[in-house]
Amino acid sequence: MSGNAFALVWRNPYVRAPVFFGLIALALWLARDLAPVLTVGLTAYLIAYLSHPLLTWLERRRLRRGVGIGVVLLIALALAALASSLLVAVGTQLIDLAGRLPAVAQDVSRFVDGWLAARPNLPWTAGLRAQLTTLINSSTAMLSRDALPFLQGLLAPGGPLLGRLFGVANTLAQSVAVLILSVYMMQDYEKIGHTLLGLLPRPWQPLALDLSRGVEQSVGGYVRGQVVIALAIGTLVALGLALIGVPSALALGFLAGVFNLVPYLGVVIALVPALLLAAPLGWLKLALVVGLFLLGNQLEGHLLSPLILGRSTNLHPVTVALSILVGLHLLGLVGALVAVPLAALGKLLLARYYYPSRLYQGGP
Repeated sequence: MSGNAFALVWRNPYVRAPVFFGLIALALWLARDLAPVLTVGLTAYLIAYLSHPLLTWLERRRLRRGVGIGVVLLIALALAALASSLLVAVGTQLIDLAGRLPAVAQDVSRFVDGWLAARPNLPWTAGLRAQLTTLINSSTAMLSRDALPFLQGLLAPGGPLLGRLFGVANTLAQSVAVLILSVYMMQDYEKIGHTLLGLLPRPWQPLALDLSRGVEQSVGGYVRGQVVIALAIGTLVALGLALIGVPSALALGFLAGVFNLVPYLGVVIALVPALLLAAPLGWLKLALVVGLFLLGNQLEGHLLSPLILGRSTNLHPVTVALSILVGLHLLGLVGALVAVPLAALGKLLLARYYYPSRLYQGGP
């Protein structure tokens, strides 16, 4: 009798809603409190998740999974060594770029000022000259005061931001834990999902499995596709600027690639310093830089995104960016790691249950 009474009460949405919200609040509190442990676990799972397609491909070619894991670790070490050497080169160019920009900005200011001074009859010349002078002076002061010290702190050994970003790698115990956990997760990747699914009540398991597949399709397709697009845009910008003869081409390509993880942002971020550095080289070089960035924008919008992303995901870039920002604010690195999957799950739940519901279709 008591069981029937409980079931009757539990069916009431006004009872279930506070319980669910309470569980969510408890989960957030635990995630914040256990952030270092969760960071290690999520980092290891991310490595296993990214490695799983390659391991599956190797298994289909009759290579044992243990051997495949060794191959993946060797590839990861090689990529880490390559990334370290590239980071040193990019860091040097970024610091050089920050040091160049104030002087380049002054050269551009003098050029524009001379061009306007030669045309005193134009009615808007005086006001425009004053506005440009103020803008360039303030930008130059900001670069000298803030940007250069920030980049030096970012890229110097033991710099505060670099230390935060690579804290796991710089702490021996955490590094060993990530390595060991990732190896176990790569070995038993399929079992992890089955184990987590088995913890849920049996009636919920088909729904949870269906939702997890939908989230994996959206998140996996988006992340893998966006990384490929960012690499393509960064390579295009770096090679193009190097061929044109613009200084710090590698650093600008790096900026374009990293910020292009949020679609189209990288092209905009790298365009401004590229134009400033190309301005003293003449109008032809300036036009070539503009053409290069227009080419990158068109390639991303009309070729790369439709071809690589296709219909594998329906996550909007704004949704991804806002989700990551909210996750960082609430839970730091842990929040950033789980933000996009949770956003994909929320969108999936809205599409499958809220939009077809009587509440949405007919109103309250």
